[in-house]
Amino acid sequence: MIGYYISLAMRSLRGTPILSALMIAAIAVGVGTSMTSLTLNYMMSQNALAHKDDVLYAVQLDSWDPNQAYSRSHNEIPYQLTYQDATALLRSDIPTRQVAMHRFGFTVTMEDAEVRPFTAETRVTTRDFFALFDVPMLYGNTWSKEADTTPVQAVVLSKAINEKLFGGENSVGKTVTLNGEPFTVTGVIDYWNPSPKVYDLNNNPFSDSEEIYIPFGLHRKLEIYSWGNNNGWNSPDTGIEGYEGHLQSESVWLQFWVELDNEAQKEKYEEFLTGYIRQQKEQGRFQRPLKFVLNKPSEWLVLNQVLKDDDRVLAWGSLAFLLVCVLNAVALLLAKFLRKAPEAGVRRALGASRKAIFTQHLIESSCIGVLGGLLGIALALLGLGGVRILAMGNIDRIASMDWIMMMAAVGLAILASLLAGLYPAWRISRTNPSVYLKTQ
Repeated sequence: MIGYYISLAMRSLRGTPILSALMIAAIAVGVGTSMTSLTLNYMMSQNALAHKDDVLYAVQLDSWDPNQAYSRSHNEIPYQLTYQDATALLRSDIPTRQVAMHRFGFTVTMEDAEVRPFTAETRVTTRDFFALFDVPMLYGNTWSKEADTTPVQAVVLSKAINEKLFGGENSVGKTVTLNGEPFTVTGVIDYWNPSPKVYDLNNNPFSDSEEIYIPFGLHRKLEIYSWGNNNGWNSPDTGIEGYEGHLQSESVWLQFWVELDNEAQKEKYEEFLTGYIRQQKEQGRFQRPLKFVLNKPSEWLVLNQVLKDDDRVLAWGSLAFLLVCVLNAVALLLAKFLRKAPEAGVRRALGASRKAIFTQHLIESSCIGVLGGLLGIALALLGLGGVRILAMGNIDRIASMDWIMMMAAVGLAILASLLAGLYPAWRISRTNPSVYLKTQ
């Protein structure tokens, strides 16, 4: 019976092409607009670490100015740690894994003249980075534990860089020159590009993951500064100048993550942080009230406002626009169905039930929704393409629609058309057949 109703619906649409096109267009424009905004919100709110949300924590310590709290949006604790705090926390054996890291960049050169020098996005980190964030290895492995504290010139390459430098072959043991220094390749990671980059939200959370990774223990030897955000409030008179003074300063520029497998381990680590801060207070640091925070990945995304309030408002605005489109579709459907009232009256007189009339016209509304949804997907793809152009490549990966959002678009269009068709279908099903039989 449903197939018969669909056949009647398609015949009805062909019989009133202009009115049908207007209804389909109304649904399509509403769906296209709303799905453009909803897709951006959906992609921005993704949590690549959701499967480890109960065991991973971003660490915050309140080492800021005692006279004025750190102020960035609604957060009153620095997002990052100082070098001296990060290195002190790394000495703890409580976490299952722990990572101190920051963004950097190297000029890559090769002996092969065909490979022109280029600058590669770099992550300076500890060896647990790869296991803690589930980075897949294609060849080899990470560096030794000693490289986290001593200057070992090892490097892990991304799959793309490995293809560029070595044609994609296993490059473990080969040499890459970074800023004029030779580095031995210990591993190559497979494709890995989480969006947003939960592990580092300080810069563009939707930028590509780094191309090369080097050990944390190289800071002093190569005098590595952060290419990310650097914030500081005090330059203590320690008599230490130059790079070593930078390392001993109160500048916060390192991200720090820990993996704590259970509540008991978490409580033990919290006790460790409390003891560390009290120890630092005795040395004249951490003069603010004792405070630290362990943020889950989901909490870290919210704290860093990856999905901003403006984005949420825009999403609600687009849904409001869809509602306006639905109201227009209601008016058009009502006009279309009432024109078919004599036909419905005859069918009622021949024995068709009100339920059958209602179902027939509701299915016709659904057909309009499916067609409007398909056209709405096309409009949403055009809208996302415009967003990519306006953003100049900064959010290419989130301004794209996956199959889930495409199905959601069709579902939203069908839901909108059903809502739009409920009242018109009910009105036509209440037709009094005697009125139209007298006029035939």
